Amino acid sequence: MARLICSALMSLDGYTVDAQGGFDWAAPDEEVHAFVNDLERPIGTYLYGRRMYDVMSVWQTMGDDPEEHPVVRDYAQVWRAAEKVVYSRTLTEVSTPRTRLEPVFDADAVRALKETAAADLAIGGPTLAAKAVAAGLVDDWHLFLAPVAVGGGTRFWPEGVRLDLELVDQRRFTGGFGYLRYRTA
Repeated sequence: MARLICSALMSLDGYTVDAQGGFDWAAPDEEVHAFVNDLERPIGTYLYGRRMYDVMSVWQTMGDDPEEHPVVRDYAQVWRAAEKVVYSRTLTEVSTPRTRLEPVFDADAVRALKETAAADLAIGGPTLAAKAVAAGLVDDWHLFLAPVAVGGGTRFWPEGVRLDLELVDQRRFTGGFGYLRYRTA
């Protein structure tokens, strides 16, 4: 059975975007980006909400320029190779290949996808991830902590959900980022 992995870049105080909607403070440096590339290389399907899809769809063309950094070109290939499922009530079409649109997040359908998928799945974005967390679907957590506290914005962790987690890996990067990998206990 495939795992559902929830990955996030967040501030030390637990926000994925700050109060102004910015997340430039979470931009990974080359070392972190290369590590993320390797973590995501085995992902077969990404699950996104509309906003996260809007952010990530730039990878359909980003990385095409041979002048771009090799780590950027590498991630573009990783992203393009995976299937994508976008959950949105407002989108009527998607702009990237290998992408399908679903009007609502259906926990049973995701559970069935996990049971039949040949490769792991990743879920991104705190709003959609909260639904998977509430349904008990998340198996692994790949958390990247940026060396900043932003004081407000969009929280990564959903309210009212308790999770018991087991730390299975950690890493410190030279630029100040930290990585924590947890398994849902």
